[in-house]
Amino acid sequence: MAAGTEHEELKQVEYLDVLTKTGEKTGISKPRGDIHRDGDYHRAVHVWIYAERTQELLVQRRADCKDSWPGLWDISSAGHISAGDSSLISAMRELHEELGIALPMDAFELIFVFLQECVTNDGTFINNEYNDVYLVTTLDPIPLEAFTLQESEVSAVKYISFEEYRNLLANEDPEYVPYDVNGEYGQLFETIRKRYKENLESRCLSLEKQLSRYAQVSLSSELTVLTDGDKEALTLLIRAATILDDIFHLQVWFSNPSLRDWLKQHAEGSKLDKLKWKYYQVNKSPWSCLDENQAFLTTADSAIRLLPLAAKPIAGWKGLEYKTAFPVVKPQGASFYPPDMDKMEFELWEKSLSEDEKREAMGFFSVIRRHSATQFDASQSNNTTINRNYSHDLYTIPYSVEYNSLLGKAANLLHKAGDLATSPSLKRLLHGKADAFLSNDYYDSDIAWMELDSKLDLTIGPYETYEDALFGYKATFEVFIGVRDDKATEQVKLFGEQLQVLERNLPMDDVYKSEDVITAPIRVIQLLYNAGDVKGPQTVAFNLPNDERIVKDRGTSMVMLKNVSEAKFNLILQPIADVCISKEQKKFVDFDSFFTHTICHECCHGIGPHTIVLPDGRKSTVRLELQELHSSLEEAKADIVGLWSLKFLIDKGFLPSSLVKSMYVSFLAGCFRSVRFGLEEAHGKGQALQFNYLFEKGAIVLHPDETFSINFDKVESAVESLSREILTIQARGDKSAARTLLQTYCVMTGPLKDALRKLELVQVPVDITPDFPIANEILQRRLED
Repeated sequence: MAAGTEHEELKQVEYLDVLTKTGEKTGISKPRGDIHRDGDYHRAVHVWIYAERTQELLVQRRADCKDSWPGLWDISSAGHISAGDSSLISAMRELHEELGIALPMDAFELIFVFLQECVTNDGTFINNEYNDVYLVTTLDPIPLEAFTLQESEVSAVKYISFEEYRNLLANEDPEYVPYDVNGEYGQLFETIRKRYKENLESRCLSLEKQLSRYAQVSLSSELTVLTDGDKEALTLLIRAATILDDIFHLQVWFSNPSLRDWLKQHAEGSKLDKLKWKYYQVNKSPWSCLDENQAFLTTADSAIRLLPLAAKPIAGWKGLEYKTAFPVVKPQGASFYPPDMDKMEFELWEKSLSEDEKREAMGFFSVIRRHSATQFDASQSNNTTINRNYSHDLYTIPYSVEYNSLLGKAANLLHKAGDLATSPSLKRLLHGKADAFLSNDYYDSDIAWMELDSKLDLTIGPYETYEDALFGYKATFEVFIGVRDDKATEQVKLFGEQLQVLERNLPMDDVYKSEDVITAPIRVIQLLYNAGDVKGPQTVAFNLPNDERIVKDRGTSMVMLKNVSEAKFNLILQPIADVCISKEQKKFVDFDSFFTHTICHECCHGIGPHTIVLPDGRKSTVRLELQELHSSLEEAKADIVGLWSLKFLIDKGFLPSSLVKSMYVSFLAGCFRSVRFGLEEAHGKGQALQFNYLFEKGAIVLHPDETFSINFDKVESAVESLSREILTIQARGDKSAARTLLQTYCVMTGPLKDALRKLELVQVPVDITPDFPIANEILQRRLED
């Protein structure tokens, strides 16, 4: 049966997806009447409209013909999610159909999921229903005459104080559909109460405390080594970086740019407004990187939008004003996927695709969208009927299309900069990357980046996948602009040249080792400016690209940010050592060891398993097999194998033996630095894994005075053991083993908690937030012009 015909038949008799008792789809759909007769679990949406200024909720009186709770006052709007439909589109559709209110996606905030299990109508109506509860926040009540009521569903609407409504439900008023406000549904009222009753002074204190964890650092470099052409190109590159920063804000969450602009516009309104904007700039979102991505803002803090035609026009009423919404819980899929898509839906769709389509859907440089969302928006604006003649709701859009207008502007600036640049390799990179922005093919431009030989150093494009916590597939845009440090670059060549030797000797079975590891170029720079995915804790180095095709063909390249490393060592690592490392071993913590291990960490991203052969003979990659677990395990691998590599190079005479103790103790101090990033962050999670494993093996020792030291007799074997375990998991693509390892060791144990508590008491910064005076001056001149 054709998809369109099948859907028409389903619409005549509404079919619902049957769920398991825990809420997963079974792949079965049944008529709505049968669902309630048999007591099958299914899903619905609840949409509440809340008027901020009057603190009232809109309730509707259910039509007398309804098969459940006829004639009683109930949710603003609600309805089942039909078979194959999505939650958010269902919420938008129900609000439009029942009340005549047409709102875009950014008006809907998913606040919780509620399981309702009840039996009514003398046992003939069994309701086992998962309800996705959405909140729409308007500034003022919508005039009642602006609603267009669906008579078969709704007989009347009214506003009621949310406190009064809660009391009516608590007292089981017979005129209202019952909800247990002392149970799960109490979250609705608690969310509103907390959001609008919070003490402003305490909130300011909380934000000040969060901000105090970052040390402000000014980063710059001498520009005298740059030619006049490179200096002119630098100005254009900084402007291009601000455009890619806009794209990153979009990638985090689709309403994030409007939140950013609103906070900036109102930053001088009050002390609280200033603090909100300042901390937002650190995190580039409403979720705090150092607090397991807990929200420090709510929709109540967000931008106001006016929609004159969202409801029936009323004389003297300018239209509906609402707050652009974002969820309190950070979405795992960021804005790469539909906000209401789960892993099962994606995986069912992915199985229906051709191999080429799968590569695009699971690739770095695409987003996933819904046909139904696109067509629903079109039907609202054009008053047309939705065409459902497609086999699956999900589809793929390349970055070059999704971000076309912004990437076009950035590409134009890169081409202009390429014309001005002195170095031929920089010219090639700039023109190549500009072309890649519009073609979505980054292969050649990433090769050009690896071959860059220029005083003016640049990393620009979509690279890291940390923001995609759902699968780890999608890359975010980032920019690093700096001046190459020639002396330091010459000193680190050794590490890139030894990669094949390290690969051959890795502590894993020989069958998993590669004979095609390529020497990795390493550049050391002084950072002038960064943008895009550089939120929260700042990176000290990176190893790119992550594209497995390039890793296989050409290897990887590394960039070390020396002035960032120096700032972190002086302001963070040394004070951590003073607090957490035993008196006898503090002397072993030094910058050279810290910086050298960082180099080895980045080198080790380029060795070990990448493209793998699975037990069934299929070729795949570690990233695709481990999915959302890949980033954390890869960071742990690079760290611990980096430590193993240093000892190997020392044993082979490439590095002095005097480095042994200092590298282990500096690594230990670094454990406390990275764990403070939080266990939701890949580096923090990977560091917790290493610390707890080594502690369990006796390689790290806790003393009565709550300081730590390295047991030099046990650390080497423990490092090799953990390296072997992680490398083997990656080589086998064993997601189950990866999950077990992470769940076992990625926990905030007692020793870690005690150490972090001590660091907080003495107020050692967790990380730095950089200021870029040279770039700021360039951008300010641009504004003045």
